[in-house]
Amino acid sequence: MKQTQNFQGFPTEAIKFLHDISRNNNKTWFEEHKQRYQDFLVTPLKNLVTDLGDFMLVIDPYLEVRPAVNKTISKIHRDTRFSTDKSPFKDRMWLTFKRPNKNWKDAPAFFFEITPNAYRYGMGLYAASPQTMSFFRKAIDENLKAFLKSISFYSKQSRFIVEGEEYKRKLKSDHPANVQEWYQKRNFYLVCNRNMDDRISSPDLLDDLASGFNELAPFYNYIWDIRHKA
Repeated sequence: MKQTQNFQGFPTEAIKFLHDISRNNNKTWFEEHKQRYQDFLVTPLKNLVTDLGDFMLVIDPYLEVRPAVNKTISKIHRDTRFSTDKSPFKDRMWLTFKRPNKNWKDAPAFFFEITPNAYRYGMGLYAASPQTMSFFRKAIDENLKAFLKSISFYSKQSRFIVEGEEYKRKLKSDHPANVQEWYQKRNFYLVCNRNMDDRISSPDLLDDLASGFNELAPFYNYIWDIRHKA
């Protein structure tokens, strides 16, 4: 990582703000405490993106790495038009490294998310379309060896697990159980889930993300290869 590091961890006030906004989810309260949001959440997230930016461009030179809200950093305002939750603000924030694309849901992305009680990071296809997942299964069927090579790291580590929705109906496949776990997904992402610990308030979190994203990079590249061949 960089010799000069901007990110020094999230202050305890960041977690307190997320707890507070979950209990005071209204525009009046937010406006009164907006500076806390800027100082304790947005600033550390910007520093995290800034410090990771050059490293992420080595993984993929097309990634968006500008440290700005609605670029790499999520909005805290909820779009209530399409949500059953009509509260105006989220009680969590996240950053993503993805290629600028209108169809970003069908492209792999690296992410980090902080909530009132936990944090997580990883990479995957969080909201993939059925067509994209069909391409994914077809790629496995046509070249199982290439798929197994792309996930060869998975059985040798304990940091990441596979999450995502599964089809209720069992898909027909002759693949072994370790492949079927992926084959059955409607969408998937590799994620490291952590309860709040000392790492969240430490500059060492930066190294955790860098090493984790680097570990996931070969599988990220495999997903892009599938998209290019589709």
